[in-house]
Amino acid sequence: MAVIEYDEYKQKLQALEPTLQELEKALAIPKAREELAQLQKETEQEGFWSDVERSQKVSQQIKRLESKVKKHDRLVSDWEDTLTLCEMAQEEDDASQLPEVTSGYETLEKEINERRLAALLSGEYDANNAILTFHAGAGGTEAQDWTEMLYRMYTRWAERHGYTYQLMDYEAGDEAGIKSATILIEGENAYGYLKSENGVHRLVRVSPFDANARRQTSFAALEVMPELDDDSEIEIRPEDIEMQACRSSGAGGQHINKTSSAVRLTHLPTGIVVFCQTERSQFQNRDNAMKMLRAKLAELKLQQHAEKISDLKGVQMKIEWGSQIRSYVFMPYTLAKDTRTGYEMGNIQAVMDGDIDGFINAYLTAAANGEIKK
Repeated sequence: MAVIEYDEYKQKLQALEPTLQELEKALAIPKAREELAQLQKETEQEGFWSDVERSQKVSQQIKRLESKVKKHDRLVSDWEDTLTLCEMAQEEDDASQLPEVTSGYETLEKEINERRLAALLSGEYDANNAILTFHAGAGGTEAQDWTEMLYRMYTRWAERHGYTYQLMDYEAGDEAGIKSATILIEGENAYGYLKSENGVHRLVRVSPFDANARRQTSFAALEVMPELDDDSEIEIRPEDIEMQACRSSGAGGQHINKTSSAVRLTHLPTGIVVFCQTERSQFQNRDNAMKMLRAKLAELKLQQHAEKISDLKGVQMKIEWGSQIRSYVFMPYTLAKDTRTGYEMGNIQAVMDGDIDGFINAYLTAAANGEIKK
């Protein structure tokens, strides 16, 4: 009996070979190998490390390319190992290996689907790091607590994917939670995956801050923007920026150094305002604020298909009922449901611990099929 099952798995595994070859082309793995070899050669040249800015950029790109190539090589290696195990077990009629072959095939299917999704990320900024900005909606402490829960969800998601994150700005809530925060998530295709999360997130639960234990609805908004290099085509003219330096505000704690010089930048043509207060020096805060501003302008450009910054107009996101992209219900039942794709998940705790790939994958697949706007 095991021989028949092994034969079925052998045929299934062999049928995956063309898919792996297609993925190699779609993900431009040969090109990535070439670029990686060239950049590694560059690091060996004399004086390379003395140019700090260039060496940092090259090192980051090497890290990205290595991750991309290793993921593909590991997938091919896992496929070869599983096929070899299947053939050996079939020859020896060893039924004890069947669970491992079954598990190996299921894992391969899952990994191939993930890499297929990665191949869909061909947008202008999809490969870039992502800047996430969280805003609490109306509702005081309840909304600020919900914003902190979302902040935790996305940092857990980043950790699950081996991405790193860096705090760029943080304003604590009056009693609990956060009013607003900005983080930079660094990793291959971070923006490509997380762009689907841009929008209003709605929470329904019994409030821990209500003595009468009533059910409450809270809102928080998430802005997702691509991080751009200083030499990107998003040009910001010095005369278009108004800068104000001020003392940092908020509860502080581990997030804010009391002596830091906060920076507020206003982009006059669009009215966009960014604020940064997490770093010790005014210069560092200004650098971070410029990153945030450049990212916001890039996101606006993508949304409006504008060719020049002068064409851009500021966009205000309403953080209220009817505008949410996803609802998270804790009471009277548990369910997280995306209003755009219909994808849902009943294990709300897993979702809050960063298990949101199902939502991201559903959105990317629907967007690729033209079912929803990207």
